[in-house]
Amino acid sequence: MREIHYTTMNDLKNIPIEDIKIPRGRHKIFIGMSPGVGKTYKMLEEGYRLRQEGIDVVVGLLETHGRKETAEKSIGLEIIARKEITFSSVTLTEMDTDAIIARQPSLALIDELAHTNIPGSLREKRYQDVELILSAGIDVFSTVNIQHLESLNDLVAKITGIVVRERIPNHLLDEADEVVVVDVTPETLEERLKDGKIYPSENIDRSLGNFFQRRHLVALRELALREIADNVEEEVFAQEEGYNNPSLSCGIRERVLVCISTYQNALQLIRRGARIASYMHAPLYGLFVEDPEHFLSREDTLHIETCKKLLKDFNGEFIRVGDHNKAKAIAEKAQQYRITQIVIGESRQSRWKILLRGSLTQRILKSLKDIDIHIIATGKQP
Repeated sequence: MREIHYTTMNDLKNIPIEDIKIPRGRHKIFIGMSPGVGKTYKMLEEGYRLRQEGIDVVVGLLETHGRKETAEKSIGLEIIARKEITFSSVTLTEMDTDAIIARQPSLALIDELAHTNIPGSLREKRYQDVELILSAGIDVFSTVNIQHLESLNDLVAKITGIVVRERIPNHLLDEADEVVVVDVTPETLEERLKDGKIYPSENIDRSLGNFFQRRHLVALRELALREIADNVEEEVFAQEEGYNNPSLSCGIRERVLVCISTYQNALQLIRRGARIASYMHAPLYGLFVEDPEHFLSREDTLHIETCKKLLKDFNGEFIRVGDHNKAKAIAEKAQQYRITQIVIGESRQSRWKILLRGSLTQRILKSLKDIDIHIIATGKQP
């Protein structure tokens, strides 16, 4: 991730207007599993520290939700006044994006990135306002909860039974210069809720019975940590060195590959691989390496189709390649897909062949490092 640094428009005062190209501001996102974990508090804390170091920091938009500790943390920071918008004869307030840009601070602190603006605003979503502020060369710290990510919407609804209406596109997270996970345990969050530090006392019981159920918090916490781990891994892998040598993948997230053959025990291997993937919350892949000079019989073809269908039933991805060298093909695909766990059946070669050439597993091990291999004993089909 790029290092965040701060500049002001004063640095450009001696440059002719036509030659000025304002660099895009840096974006740092504070993300958490739910309301109340301390995202806004952490953002204000870092903003105040930077102000003490001489950085020009303003609060572009702050939502305290009546939380005393959060409000106190903003003391000493300049707050840009909100603008008033009249909608349906009611006057409401929104972030004044134009005032922030006109003020030209080095850094703007902006709460609730997924917020939907009042009808009649110039832009529908707050993240669009943030994009405009960034394009003006102003750095932004913002906050968001994991359930507001567009790609996780269906999964969050399945976990909590609640459809989140306010969402942000995933590219905001991908393009951010830094993403900070603000994490607390579900137990700590429940204590904060019961102490009235998140919502007013009259809403506590209802919250504990709905969104803040322990099982919901555990699942959302895991989702937040896993999403950011994936984000970090993709960034590391996207570096030039990672593309030139896929084996350098940092393997933050587990990925399971099942080696499929024409032997009937392949179905057993897929089931075992699916169980391992389920335990690890990992993607599942199945690889069939076909000898280009060996034509599959009708029975073998039907068997491979059955394996493909079973893999699909487990939400796995089927991969088929042609290669004389099975060990080489498996190693290459394992590197390409950043596999961390390989499931393979025990060798059916004779002892003499294993002594002369080595087993398929031994040859794979020579090609790969830092990958666990599960050798499953062949037996009768369950």
